[in-house]
Amino acid sequence: MADERATWDFERLSSNEEGAFGLSKAAVMLDQARDEQGRLAAALDNNMEVWVAIRTLVNQQDNPLPDETKQNLMKLSQFVTQTTMAQGVEMPPEVLDTFININLQISEGLLESRSGGA
Repeated sequence: MADERATWDFERLSSNEEGAFGLSKAAVMLDQARDEQGRLAAALDNNMEVWVAIRTLVNQQDNPLPDETKQNLMKLSQFVTQTTMAQGVEMPPEVLDTFININLQISEGLLESRSGGA
């Protein structure tokens, strides 16, 4: 029953909430995969997929985010994608930390914009 409720709630998320959830989950996956190249490769792929999805959501006509925010998210998406493609599993720990922090901060920002928080 709990699993059904989790699915039910997820289906009702706004696009910003979906992005926030995806970013948070990707950050956790990246952090947990640090010491195993196979898991890290999968986590990096997942992270890129999340950022491509965010890019798609940001480009939707009905996305309520301010234009400046949309542009910044596009730039971050390009940074994540280009850095991942260039460095892959050989990514230095500091860059991995940067990805994790970006994901968590943007996730928080997406949720704040949804709730009207400061």
